Amino acid sequence: MQPDIKWLDDPQTFRVGQLPAHSDHKIYADVKEMEQQKSSLCQSLNGTWQFAYSVNPQSRPADFYRVDYPAKKFGEIQVPCHIEMAGYDRIHYINTMYPWEGKVYRRPAYALGKDRTEKGSFSEAEYNPVGSYRKAFDLEDGLRGKRVCICFEGAEQAIYVWLNGQFVGYAEDSFTPSEFDLTPYIKEKDNLLAVEVYKNSTAVYLEDQDFFRFSGIYRDVTLYAKPKLHIEDMWVKPVLSADNQTGTMALQMKISSETDYPLEKATAEYVMFDGEGIECMKGVLPIKPEMELPPQILTKVIPWSNRNPYLYKLVVTLHDEQGNVLETAPCAVGFRRIEIRDKVIFYNDRRLVINGVNRHEWSAEGGRCITMQDMEWDIECFKRNNINAVRTCHYPDQIAWYDLCDRNGIYVMSETNLESHGSWQKDTIEPSWNVPGSLPEWKEAVVDRARSNFEAFKNHPSILFWSLGNESYVGDDIEAMQQFFKEKDDSRLVHYEGVVHNREYEDTVSEVESRMYATPDDIVEYLENEPKKPFILCEYMHDMGNSLGGMKSYIDLLDRFEMYQGGFIWDYIDQAVYAQDRVTGNKMLCYGGDFDDRSSNYEFSGNGIVFADRTEKPAMQEVKYYYGLHE
Repeated sequence: MQPDIKWLDDPQTFRVGQLPAHSDHKIYADVKEMEQQKSSLCQSLNGTWQFAYSVNPQSRPADFYRVDYPAKKFGEIQVPCHIEMAGYDRIHYINTMYPWEGKVYRRPAYALGKDRTEKGSFSEAEYNPVGSYRKAFDLEDGLRGKRVCICFEGAEQAIYVWLNGQFVGYAEDSFTPSEFDLTPYIKEKDNLLAVEVYKNSTAVYLEDQDFFRFSGIYRDVTLYAKPKLHIEDMWVKPVLSADNQTGTMALQMKISSETDYPLEKATAEYVMFDGEGIECMKGVLPIKPEMELPPQILTKVIPWSNRNPYLYKLVVTLHDEQGNVLETAPCAVGFRRIEIRDKVIFYNDRRLVINGVNRHEWSAEGGRCITMQDMEWDIECFKRNNINAVRTCHYPDQIAWYDLCDRNGIYVMSETNLESHGSWQKDTIEPSWNVPGSLPEWKEAVVDRARSNFEAFKNHPSILFWSLGNESYVGDDIEAMQQFFKEKDDSRLVHYEGVVHNREYEDTVSEVESRMYATPDDIVEYLENEPKKPFILCEYMHDMGNSLGGMKSYIDLLDRFEMYQGGFIWDYIDQAVYAQDRVTGNKMLCYGGDFDDRSSNYEFSGNGIVFADRTEKPAMQEVKYYYGLHE
């Protein structure tokens, strides 16, 4: 398999050599490691990497991946980190437009006809920055002699990967894990990992979110080893019965093994503990490549909710024929039920009220490269201000965020990495070259993004909604995303706002009527005129400047209409970056346009209820008060 730079121009090529998406469960060599939360099967590659920056593909060091390449002129960069935050390229904020508008004429492949493949749009562009990364490493002891894979939890926007001079694979989708099998080329010592990161590919049309445009390896990079037997995927299926006191728990798993390993003598032991550590279910299953535990009945179930985020813990342990432990994997389990009855969303038999915010991953120090401390602060901020729900606008977040939401009872609308408003929102609604639209050449790319979102996070009880993306109009391709989610998972609802622009898809896309910035009168008009669906505001209030006044007029509707279920404030945190004042030399928060970035939407990057340095704004007082009325 040889890499091809033309993949950058082809929306039908978005994963090459990539492993299938799977559950985000952790793996340990034994129970003791699990209890200590330190796995000998995992090795971080975070830290200092060799790095070279090129302004376009033509000027990149094309053979930098060779083991004998003379890289003495390479600089250094930290991983994780945005290339722009490391001092390369330029910092650029823009909202609805694509970043090249007004400078370069460019249209999505196939959007203006099947003959319009737009070859060379990105592979031959004068401006398409490339980061060339090199990392030398030895395998740690726990990974030696095993199958070894690599996980890039987040890299913008298209990456090519080599190990020891051999091409491994290609990936797009900047916000979901990209994994590759390194086993054929890995050595115990003196490995050279090479990664080429392109700022733009056809994926840029699907990632037109309202944010700073960054690139690079900005989330963790981790090696992990698969023992002789390995849990590739686990799907825990807890069901809370109608009485809210009993339930069932089923389990599906996919197991891989080393070549010719005798599966028939191996076993999988499962044990589930309640919140106090008491066993409530256990058993042993024979190992198969695909295995299933049918629903097991449980009594005295304690439901998971915002008020009481009660978690059970399932532990699956793989044993060889002698009973030796090969691998242990835990999974948090929450029993809850979300459903629509009489056009009202009920959660555990109570009407659901969403006191929510939209939350970009953000840090004034690191951009979208954020820390566990940042995430923990956000959770505490939510809790002290009566915020019970979050929409992951407009892409999947770091894996750790979903764990925090599970443990702290934060309801999640898990959004797929899709936003293409620059392809149809051109001062007015004009979808003549909208993507993905109903273009068959773009369908698999967006369905794959839905699949990656689902497979990674399907076990998290905090997720109540799968969201198909944001501001991408609507068409057959988004309809196919909805169909995927509903065929895979009937325990959650599917959300999408763009149907409001084309009612032709009203009955086949989104189980809720979702709008952004509807006035209270708009909501009343919908709900008083034979509404089809419960109503959610996926974005409202728009807290920019001295804003958020009038929140009472929305909160009052919660008592007036059962079908009005609340909404998500836009948004949680300002997007601003620390920089040095050119006059005083002091550190200050800089917004769009402050970096001489053009075109820019300037201070529009600042509309949070907390500042970028995580100081609460005065508007938070109103949020806390009104959200406290319907906890």
